[in-house]
Formats: sequence, C-alpha cells, structure tokens
Amino acid sequence: MKEDFIFGLRPVIEAIEAGKTVDKVFLQNALQGDIYYELKNLLAKHKIRPNYVPIEKLNRFTRKNHQGVVAFISDVPFHSIENILPEIFESGKTPFLLILDRLTDVRNFGAICRTAECAGVDAVIIPEKGGAPMNSDAIKTSAGAMYNIKICKEKNLGHTVDFLQQSGVQVFSATEKATKLYYDVDFTQPCAIVMGNEETGISKEVLHHSDEKIKLPMEGKTQSLNVSVACGAILFEATRQRMKM
Repeated sequence: MKEDFIFGLRPVIEAIEAGKTVDKVFLQNALQGDIYYELKNLLAKHKIRPNYVPIEKLNRFTRKNHQGVVAFISDVPFHSIENILPEIFESGKTPFLLILDRLTDVRNFGAICRTAECAGVDAVIIPEKGGAPMNSDAIKTSAGAMYNIKICKEKNLGHTVDFLQQSGVQVFSATEKATKLYYDVDFTQPCAIVMGNEETGISKEVLHHSDEKIKLPMEGKTQSLNVSVACGAILFEATRQRMKM
C-alpha cells in the first residue's frame, strides 16, 4: 500500500494544493506548530475532516519521520450527491443509487463497486469516516469500475438519506430484520439501496430514516450472506425491473 499514502506536514500540504484527491488524513493528537496550523487551515478550506489519533497508530502506517501526519491519496475523484442527483434528473434518467453504510472490507468495497457499475448504478454513496479506504486493492478488486462510477463521500449518511427523500428518492435498507422480500418492492422509481457494515449492519439512524426495509429469502442453515453477494442479488433485481420500464 506504499503508493496509497504520503506522510509529513509539507508533503501533505503540497498534495492538497496540487489537487490530489485525499481519502483520509490522520493527525497526531495535540500536534503544534506553524506548519501544522497551516495544514489544519488548508484541510478546513477543502472540507477535509482529519482523524485525530495517537502516535502509535501513525507508527503502524510508517516508521519513517511522519511528523504527526499521514494522508491516504485516491486516484478516484470524490463527488457530492447534492451535485450529482440534479444532473441525473436533468439527463432524463431515473436515479439508481447505492449507499454503503460503514462498509470496511476493501475487497468487498471494490467488488460491490464493480457490481454496481455493471448493474447501471448512477452513484455509490459512502460516509466520510468509517468506510473502507479507496486504495489500490479496492481499485484492483473493482476491475477498474471505480473509475467509471461516481463515488460520493458524505459527512452524515442520515442527512444524506433525508436529502434523497426530499428529492423524491425512495430509500430501501437491506437488513435481516425486515419482513418484506427484496423482489416485492418497486425499484423502477427513483431509489437508493442501503447495504450495511459486514458485522453490525446498517446504523440505527440510517435504518430509522429509510422508507422500507428489505431482505433476501434464506433457506439454508447459514443465516447470512457476504455483503457483496447480497448486494449483487438486490442490485440485479432492481436492474431486471428497470429493464421492463
């Protein structure tokens, strides 16, 4: 992963000023100094929220002189759903969106992006914090699909769901707590499908704000599917319905 991150105060400042897409920034707790405050102001200007961590975490990224800052860089540009959604409507398309709520496994993330692009999803929405890194492993697993689909990084997924609903988009959350099966809902309308964290599922806030909860039928003794597999089944049911429109 060496190609995915840079470290040091001045190199990170220069990367941001050069227009590099910053995925995550980790700053050492209680850092001081003029260059640090220059970096902090630059992060605020570009609306990049840093993660404040102990020095031990930074040392796990690199043993070199990181000066209290490590930044992960992505080749994939980030977008805002507030800008993307009007463009989808204006193009005459019926929005088809995917929300990944705190998905952490890099390969799951890459595989889902590949499936989403193949299924015709317009944009994948991820949280600003708590999601899988947008590194070379994710891009490789996606078979390059991450370059062909809009990735929207949002500060608060609960607020994002509210925005989508106010814009006429139905939000369906995939959860084993649901009673309705995924093929019994209408995906031909403007819609967003939410998939949750591999261990804990969808957050309570996002689940509470969703319009409907859906699930896959399970007949075997194993009561759960890999999130990438489950996501693929739901996305292509939506695609099947939309092809009949």
